[in-house]
Amino acid sequence: MELIPDELRAAAQGWIEMARDERRQLVRRLRACGLSYGEITAVVPVPKATLAGWCRDAPITDEQRSDITRRTGARRGVPRDTQRKRRLEVEAICEEARSLAPVLLEDPFFVGGLSLYWAEGSKAKKELAMANTDVRLLNTFIAWVRRYIDPAASVVLTLHLHAGNDLRRAVDYWSSELLVESPEFTKPYIKPDGTGHRKNHLPYGVCRVRVRRSTDAWHRSMTWIDEFAEESRSRGLATLPLGR
Repeated sequence: MELIPDELRAAAQGWIEMARDERRQLVRRLRACGLSYGEITAVVPVPKATLAGWCRDAPITDEQRSDITRRTGARRGVPRDTQRKRRLEVEAICEEARSLAPVLLEDPFFVGGLSLYWAEGSKAKKELAMANTDVRLLNTFIAWVRRYIDPAASVVLTLHLHAGNDLRRAVDYWSSELLVESPEFTKPYIKPDGTGHRKNHLPYGVCRVRVRRSTDAWHRSMTWIDEFAEESRSRGLATLPLGR
């Protein structure tokens, strides 16, 4: 193939002996020559999934894209950004959240609830959720969500119990104490005894409150946390003594 320089063609002969980073650099150089993914795999035996990851941010010109289309037909070999629409939606959600932050951060209850979520809320999964043993804390979370996220927010509850806990008693407790009408519980997680954890089991276990369909709300909340952190940092730096 005329697009491949002799030096890269020669380097490809040593693919088996190459370290992973060396292979990655070779693949990216081949991509920079304007080769499609299929054309690259014809030169070096790299899995398509690995190839896509290595070349995700590799630059390719519009002219090279057109050449790939002309050579291979349709759009084969031209990476499609299948998440573009969703990414733009998330960017819009975050931008709106940033625009609201200056006003919201003047609201004590908003700041209190946001701080609570920053400390205790779920941040690994893209869903608004919080687990705790303190019903007051969880009720504050629910009230915060309904005031600043969605007045009609629907939640689902999951109990984390030990083998010695009374499930019916725990369900009755959380049902009566939480600010949730006709609460729905998912299958409880029951930790068996003998795992080396505390022996004085919490009588009602730990309750996890998850807001349904809350991915957008999670992005919005994470943006507010970032804005709050930056605002706190700015105010803190402004109060430091000179020379520190």
